[in-house]
Amino acid sequence: MVPLWWHIVLAVLLFVIGAAGVLLRRNILVVLMSLELLLNSVNINFIAFGRYHDDFRGQIFAIFIIAITAAEVAVALGILVALVRNKSTLKVDDVTMMKG
Repeated sequence: MVPLWWHIVLAVLLFVIGAAGVLLRRNILVVLMSLELLLNSVNINFIAFGRYHDDFRGQIFAIFIIAITAAEVAVALGILVALVRNKSTLKVDDVTMMKG
């Protein structure tokens, strides 16, 4: 059986990569993929701690996070398609359409 700390180290590495992608990149698609990495690292922690404590609640939380992530991706891709049709750019700094 894999020790718990291996899962935690993997989740921390994924979280750091995802956070760096969100904070340092300016492409909207890269930012969305980085958000996916952040949520997947949280899922790894939920499942690892659930298995460590012999409880299934971590897996249930992970399933809910996967469902929320799927909805987030569907909405974000719809917004991106509309954005590309109007502005022809995917850079975060160039997008000022939604400012009031």
